[in-house]
Amino acid sequence: MERGPAEVRRSYRASENALRRAQEAAQARVSAAREARARARDKLAQAIAAEARAGTPHVDIIRISGCSRERVRQIPRAAGIEADT
Repeated sequence: MERGPAEVRRSYRASENALRRAQEAAQARVSAAREARARARDKLAQAIAAEARAGTPHVDIIRISGCSRERVRQIPRAAGIEADT
């Protein structure tokens, strides 16, 4: 049994609306994930800065955090912690 043009059009519009809703939901999930990543990155930077303030050697911070040596050098500097000379 063939469907008429009006029924096909309704079906097409329904599929377009479903696609739009799916795209909006996906965009919301991506935005939430990006925000969570930014919060986690900030917490990691705060923890690295706190360890540097406490005098933890950079090699230990690198091992524990998994960050590169350069990043472990940059984060405390950005927090106003001067390097030991």
